[in-house]
Amino acid sequence: MAANDNVAGVDNTFRRKFDREEYLERAREREKQESDGRVKSKSKGPPVQRKPLKHRDYIVDLESRLGKTQVVTPIAPLSQQAGYYCSVCECVVKDSANYLDHINGKKHQRALGMSMRVERASLDQVRERFEILKKRKDPSSFTEQDLDARISKQQEEEEERKRQRRERKKEKKKEKEVEEETEIDPDIAAMMGFGSFHASKK
Repeated sequence: MAANDNVAGVDNTFRRKFDREEYLERAREREKQESDGRVKSKSKGPPVQRKPLKHRDYIVDLESRLGKTQVVTPIAPLSQQAGYYCSVCECVVKDSANYLDHINGKKHQRALGMSMRVERASLDQVRERFEILKKRKDPSSFTEQDLDARISKQQEEEEERKRQRRERKKEKKKEKEVEEETEIDPDIAAMMGFGSFHASKK
């Protein structure tokens, strides 16, 4: 027992005592600030009025990079990474189905300034739309003469392409013959006993 009295020990009998009133006051202040913050965030200004959904005025390009290989690096910018890049939301979607879901989705439409509500069409707008569709499907606007003209035009274009191909082949053949003639000196060829390296046709 005497040996233990000489060794300096650790005083672990002290317990920290908390002032409950002080911490309750702090909690009340924090709750008050949070509730004020919520009210302020809700009442920042008038609600945003978004436009109703509209038809896309562009064609969604899903097939331009189909079947092409591309080297993908992790440090490449988002627009050059694998998948479909949305420049509005600045994100990359890995496949075409998810890309279509994204561009038709709420986040993308909000970024474009549109709500997910569709504008109600009036009776006049519906009638106009029906008239446009009828004109598009009207069989009288498309005649057999138009079809014959289109077919003859395609045939002429095909013949023109074939003629150009034949001319290019002839030009290549002539160029080849000229190159072969310039490679062999005629005097040396005559001295060696042959005229040319061409195979003789029998």
